[in-house]
Amino acid sequence: MTFITVVILFVAGFLSGVVNAIAGGGTFLTFGALTMAGLPPISANATSSIAQFPGYITSTWAYIKDIRLMWRGALAFAVISAVGALIGSLFLLSLDNVSFGALVPWLLLAATALFAAGPWLRPAKLADRPEGAPSSLTGRIVQFFTAIYGGFFGAGMGVMMLATLGLTEGGDYHRLNALKNMLSIVIAAVAIVIFASGGVVAWTAAAVMVPGVALGGYAGVWTARRVPQSIVRALVVAIGLFLAFYYFTRG
Repeated sequence: MTFITVVILFVAGFLSGVVNAIAGGGTFLTFGALTMAGLPPISANATSSIAQFPGYITSTWAYIKDIRLMWRGALAFAVISAVGALIGSLFLLSLDNVSFGALVPWLLLAATALFAAGPWLRPAKLADRPEGAPSSLTGRIVQFFTAIYGGFFGAGMGVMMLATLGLTEGGDYHRLNALKNMLSIVIAAVAIVIFASGGVVAWTAAAVMVPGVALGGYAGVWTARRVPQSIVRALVVAIGLFLAFYYFTRG
């Protein structure tokens, strides 16, 4: 790995942390940078999952009080998410890079469209739901399929979960965000174990990106006060479309 590549990966990780802190969608940056650095698509996807993992932990810790109030429902969702993530990540490893590479532009387009529509996917008024109330059967089924997607690809997973949890579970936004952050840890952790055992993780690249993501997440709090979320969201959408175009034209 050249010095220039190291710098690019670190900067991409940093910007990813900033973007995640403001609007989400940082996976587009890490996956894109790893792809441009020459990693095969499966390895880039797996390594990007590891790079994002610390951010999920810190975000969940910030909501630890909310999670304690709904721990029974959260635990049920966590088990379902682990099973879904296991299926999704194993399915990814069953493919070769050519097959997965053919799917990537379509996955990127879908994730970009989902991310762009994120603000409109949240219900205007979420239904009241008592703290600690059991999760609905519909919510568990939808989360299972969301976790499969998260284990398989992951880009746009947070936006998808926030939308589906809001539509099936209702409740306060912070409750939904807390649950989404915790489930992201579960999905990513399962995927990382599977990817690591499959030998598809570029550990050196991950080691370069993780500190950048952590610093970017801290800097994102400062940036969020000065840069409109709409500008960051437009930037992420543009990156997603560029990556989709790149994969459509490369092969």
